[in-house]
Amino acid sequence: MAKLTAKQVAPFLVLTAVAIFALFVTPGSAFDPSTVTNADGTPVYTYDSGDIAWMLASCAFVFLMTPALAFFYGGMVGRKNVLSTMIKSTVSAGIISVLWIVVLFSLCFGESIGGFIGNPSTFFFFKDVMNGAPWSAASTVPLPLFAFFQLMFAIITPGLVVGAVAERIRFSSYTLFIVLFGVLVYAPLAHMAWHPEGLMFKWGVQDFAGGTVVHISAGMAALAGAIVLKARKSTVTAPANIPYVLIGTGLLWFGWFGFNAGSAVGATPLAVYAFATTNTAAGAAGLAWMFFDVIRGKKPSVLGFCIGAVVGLVAITPAAGFVGVPQAIFIGFAAAIISNYVAEFLKHKTKLDDPLDVFACHGLGGITGMLLTGVFSMVTPGETALFKTQFPIQLVGMLVAVAYSFTVSFILFKIINFILPMRVSSEEEAAGLDASQHNEKYVQGTLLVNGTIPPELLQKEAEVLEEV
Repeated sequence: MAKLTAKQVAPFLVLTAVAIFALFVTPGSAFDPSTVTNADGTPVYTYDSGDIAWMLASCAFVFLMTPALAFFYGGMVGRKNVLSTMIKSTVSAGIISVLWIVVLFSLCFGESIGGFIGNPSTFFFFKDVMNGAPWSAASTVPLPLFAFFQLMFAIITPGLVVGAVAERIRFSSYTLFIVLFGVLVYAPLAHMAWHPEGLMFKWGVQDFAGGTVVHISAGMAALAGAIVLKARKSTVTAPANIPYVLIGTGLLWFGWFGFNAGSAVGATPLAVYAFATTNTAAGAAGLAWMFFDVIRGKKPSVLGFCIGAVVGLVAITPAAGFVGVPQAIFIGFAAAIISNYVAEFLKHKTKLDDPLDVFACHGLGGITGMLLTGVFSMVTPGETALFKTQFPIQLVGMLVAVAYSFTVSFILFKIINFILPMRVSSEEEAAGLDASQHNEKYVQGTLLVNGTIPPELLQKEAEVLEEV
């Protein structure tokens, strides 16, 4: 056995310290609202079983989006990097789940410090969460349910960044990025946008389910990561498994109903409304991307429809509960055209290497959705803002999210690159990260022969790459 280095041992020691510390934390008990009453004996807090049931289901829906993203991304990268890409998206479920209990939920939704960040001591190690009051006096779901619903958003956000740094980033470095991104990028944006005392919330910025917090933050971090890591040695890679992309898209679309409709935080008409706009935008965007490809001389493709549908889901996320269903068609259409054009431009006209177009799809998709929320947001039922009031507010919120996420993420990538070199060696990149980082191999539709890939499969892949 090779001698372990301090860098290899450190993650285990940190997790061990957290686990031991947790032994001495007083556990909370299940909260019974009937025990908290007014002077006349009526309960102060009233929970609704229907709302609780819907939010529990929404939690599960949104969690499913993380393995769905793994399939979506894993199918698009080259065969030598399928597993490494999938695990980078999925490992966030472990890292953020633990970090959320320790301090991240408190940083997002704890007592506000200047409207920028939550007090880390408010819910440190989930203090007063399991036996505390609901999130707000008007809430009909318990605080821990709200906390775990929000956890699912925090899990998937750093996983989105993987697509921009795929096929060349070390696993250890990326796990450190997940931790720092969660604390220094995601938490401040979540607090500013969704905490009642948050800066953007008080400005009146409308972000129904995460246009700034999730998609702009991930998209700008992806841009920063692609700049810092620079291009791959070879950018000509055939997708490993397009059916994986289709499966991932279907599961993402399914999970997004919990993502957006769940953000109504109850089984209410608003949840139904968000459900409707979500599906409408996704359908319109999938068609727009595919048809736009056709008029640019390509053939309609599975990848095109899948990527377009996801862009539509991204764009409608901030707008889902604020805009009309017909307007969702335009939002999905516009976002798909913009993202498609920019993705092609970046790929062929610049040196930026964003393998899975994370910036174009999530960054620009989120920006488009935020701005169009300002255009179509219903000030009163049936009436839209049309630039009168909401658009300037949305513009400010978007600019704050873009500037903050890109700047801090760029600094984080630089710092991590100094501590733990992020780029794998040329030899490791050529071998593929599945083998060099994880000692595992993905072989589609065949068996390993004596531990190696049959020559005929290698020849087939070479022919595919030549065609591409």
